[in-house]
Amino acid sequence: MSTVTPTDWQTRPAPATTDEWIARATEVAAVLATDAAERDRAGAAPHAEVQLLKDAGLVTLLGPVEHGGGGERWTTAYRVVREIAKADGSIGQLLGYHYLWNWAARLVGTREQWEHVEAEAARNRWFFGGAVNPRDKDVTVTEDGDDLVFTGGKSFSTGSRVSDVTVLEGVLEGTDQHVFAIVPSDSEGLTFHDDWDNIGQRLTESGSVTLDGVRTPWSSAAGYVDKVFQPRTYNTLNVPTIQLVFVNFYLGIAGGALETAATYTRTKSRSWLHGGHERAVDEPYVVDIYGDLTAKLWAVEALADAVAAEGQELHEDPDAVTARARGDFEVRVAAVKARATDVALEISSRIFEVTGARSTATSEGLDRFWRNVRTHTLHDPVAYKRREVGRWVLEGELPEPTWYS
Repeated sequence: MSTVTPTDWQTRPAPATTDEWIARATEVAAVLATDAAERDRAGAAPHAEVQLLKDAGLVTLLGPVEHGGGGERWTTAYRVVREIAKADGSIGQLLGYHYLWNWAARLVGTREQWEHVEAEAARNRWFFGGAVNPRDKDVTVTEDGDDLVFTGGKSFSTGSRVSDVTVLEGVLEGTDQHVFAIVPSDSEGLTFHDDWDNIGQRLTESGSVTLDGVRTPWSSAAGYVDKVFQPRTYNTLNVPTIQLVFVNFYLGIAGGALETAATYTRTKSRSWLHGGHERAVDEPYVVDIYGDLTAKLWAVEALADAVAAEGQELHEDPDAVTARARGDFEVRVAAVKARATDVALEISSRIFEVTGARSTATSEGLDRFWRNVRTHTLHDPVAYKRREVGRWVLEGELPEPTWYS
């Protein structure tokens, strides 16, 4: 892939404001865009792409400033993910999931645990992966003195081979208690399989993983004190926060599809021979479709930013999060997830109406936008997101916190 050497960014001051961080993400996206279609076809593990994110400082965006992080908020992280996904949906997903796994210690851990993890992650520019799939219940956690031992497997492990550390999840033997722990990705017994062979998001390293007696100290079990979990309502913000990451890389992919298609229409599309126009950009139906799709995208982006700002208020004071505040927030997230799914699928499909038959050439790679959106939007049925909104409107019913709501 095309690369930018570390000195290109390291010789300049680190971004100091939200706008500067988004500008940095736009610079990274420009590099990724140069050969995104070729890399999608090649399907190689994105080691160079992850290094690019590290060199640009994006992996430490949420980290503490005193340890080399950006000290930014989730509202900025979502925008950064959206910018990266415009160029490459897979790398946008990887970065978004990285932010989520980096945050996992703060989500469920004790203050001592998350302060330690965030400091180490920022200092070492760790890239996070995660072997956490709630539909797989075959990872068992057993005690062995002061250690925990994870044994089993997961169907998906996004970030696997390109990660420095991996978040593990399993059920403590003889209980219904889930245990999360962060371990080095090269830990003995942790084997990532190169079996992610889906139509989209091809570079996300989302293959299966086997855990054959992966050991970690009891002290690394997030949120446990003296082997007893310390629950907080804040723990249940995992789903709405995850879903907002999804929303933003869907919108990024949609925005990238529109921008790429518009460039093609300006430079390569031919007007219809019976339309009476010399240029494709003057065709009334072409102008109408671009106007329609852009308006829809802008509307959902505005909603996504508004919902992110609402969520940021909850992140500012984790101990003050109530079940009511969490439930109302999840409903808003469900609403924007539903709209982002629909709009991203529509845009990534309809761009072919305004680019023409020749744009379907494999070399153009326009199909990757639809393949990427279609693949990930199947993560959980969007109908259940609309149901959450409908039940809230009709009955004032708050979504029950689960792995998906």
